[in-house]
Amino acid sequence: MENLERFIEYDPAGFTLREAIIEAKRCLHCAKPHCRMGCPIENEIPDFIEAMAHGNLGTASTIIAKRSNLPAVCGRVCPHEKQCEGSCILNKQNKGIKVGKIERFIADMDGELVLTPAVIKEKKSGQIAVIGSGPAGLTVAGDLAKMGFSVTVFDAQQEAGGVLMYGIPEFRLPKQVVRREVKKIENLGVKFRLNTMIGPNLTLDNLFEQGFDAIFIGTGNALAKSLPLPGTKLPGVVQATYFLQMVELANQGSIDPIEVPIHNGDNVVIIGAGNTAIDAARTAVRREAASVTIINRDRESHIAALASEVAMAREEGVKFISLRSPVELIGEYFVTGVLCRVIDDPGETKELMPTDKTTILPANKVIIAIGQRPASRIIGSTKGIEVDKAGYVKTRDIPYGMSMRSGVFSGGDVVNGPATVVKAMKDAKLVAKGIAQYVEAKKLMEKCGLKMTD
Repeated sequence: MENLERFIEYDPAGFTLREAIIEAKRCLHCAKPHCRMGCPIENEIPDFIEAMAHGNLGTASTIIAKRSNLPAVCGRVCPHEKQCEGSCILNKQNKGIKVGKIERFIADMDGELVLTPAVIKEKKSGQIAVIGSGPAGLTVAGDLAKMGFSVTVFDAQQEAGGVLMYGIPEFRLPKQVVRREVKKIENLGVKFRLNTMIGPNLTLDNLFEQGFDAIFIGTGNALAKSLPLPGTKLPGVVQATYFLQMVELANQGSIDPIEVPIHNGDNVVIIGAGNTAIDAARTAVRREAASVTIINRDRESHIAALASEVAMAREEGVKFISLRSPVELIGEYFVTGVLCRVIDDPGETKELMPTDKTTILPANKVIIAIGQRPASRIIGSTKGIEVDKAGYVKTRDIPYGMSMRSGVFSGGDVVNGPATVVKAMKDAKLVAKGIAQYVEAKKLMEKCGLKMTD
């Protein structure tokens, strides 16, 4: 009971045990579960909900673990309203099962009480290096470890988690939850080499020389897209991803809080209206900014971020201004505002029309949140890996996820572009199977005195 009380105190926004069971009991156990079809990783949702309805937390956690290595993360940051919950048949009556909160409860209880200890399989022959410890990297590492392979994860940061640790704010995803999920993967036998950057000094060739049979690149989209407007170099203009990372580094005590670019009393304007923009806005509110405004060139009804996230941002005081297209960031020695062109909306059935009218939104801090793109550090230091015009890694279907260089695989955002955590996990699970097929074939050929070739 003491552990349970600590759990409830630690996560007051989640379900209690009673609430989780009551919610699970509402499930209709459909013959064709639309919730599972709506889940990118096809989590066995009806089965773990049924186990939860009977209070069998250990069974529920074991069922979830078959498909997901990051349930406590998915339970918090997945866009459930567009996936499992949005597909629930009860959603037609606005009474859809709260799948995410049930999954979150089960995962948190398992993490708190260790309901399902890790089972480490007898190791197979084969070593895999995973570069990047975000959702894709952790999924590949966990799945391959469960298959019995030896896995080492390399990451340039001081803590594992990638975007989960440094890109999603604490209020949406507590970092102790990320650390707990990483620890569970580590308990499977996965090794982590942190503060280790792969690129010019330690290359993929070096990793192969160290004895790795296959390498997975799961570095995501590390670079923020630039805004091709005058004034973007003015002091006070920052990228959303940089801002969010600096906040987390300050929370960890790695940097002085004064280095975080948003401070008490700042007037902040954010360009972009996706989920990252919302995260930056809500974080700026928590930094006690005097005002936070998101500008969006599209209709308010077409804001890219999740409706639930937009609603919470509004409740916290974030202002949204739609039909404004940034033209220039103004200021002489530092940014003082954003010059915008006003866009006319003739109606939902007609195209938006730019006008000659402009307006200035005052700001001493401007955050750019228009998306990310892959970095070229690893690709540029290795021969044989091809990318498309946008810099995304080209991969094959057989074995799934292998790049144009034999033994080098990739998946997640660095291949498919920016997506949700669970979609990166879906792709990574397929790549893990491709890596296993490749390594097993490679080892068999080596026993026959042959070598794998492209």
